[in-house]
Amino acid sequence: MGDARLLHPAKPVIHFDTQHLHDLLVDMRDTMQALNGVGLAAPQIGVGLRVVIFGVQHSPRYPDVEGVPETVLINPVITPLGEAMEEDWEGCLSVPGLRGLVPRHAHIRYQGMDEYGEPIDRSVSGFHARVVQHECDHLDGILYPMRIRDMSKFGYTEELFPGKEILDE
Repeated sequence: MGDARLLHPAKPVIHFDTQHLHDLLVDMRDTMQALNGVGLAAPQIGVGLRVVIFGVQHSPRYPDVEGVPETVLINPVITPLGEAMEEDWEGCLSVPGLRGLVPRHAHIRYQGMDEYGEPIDRSVSGFHARVVQHECDHLDGILYPMRIRDMSKFGYTEELFPGKEILDE
């Protein structure tokens, strides 16, 4: 948090299935896995392209959430499906040690491309929808604290959840 690159909108990917794109995805996967994340956006590693990756099958950090398929999502478009919003706690690899209660659309449709230029079109809800919205916010220069409505629900993880080991997303 504080790095200016995280506050600028990312540029669309124009060319797919290139060595540059595949190398970027390897770097993103390695970074996400090394930090035990469930998602990562290219701007988080200093690359201003509209690329996100996400996915989790089982995580000790999120033992009660449904699995999210491992996905490469490029040039995403998110469409809310209805007015329902849900608040839940979020953290972020770019905002280490902090958590906040963040409102997100409960049901969304996301569309985009994979690394080969093949279309992706999914309608999701729950944790899957939250992860996609969180990661795609990074592409528009938005960090989750900017979405918090009640700043009394934002703070250091060890203060908000004493005695629990909770890692950043």
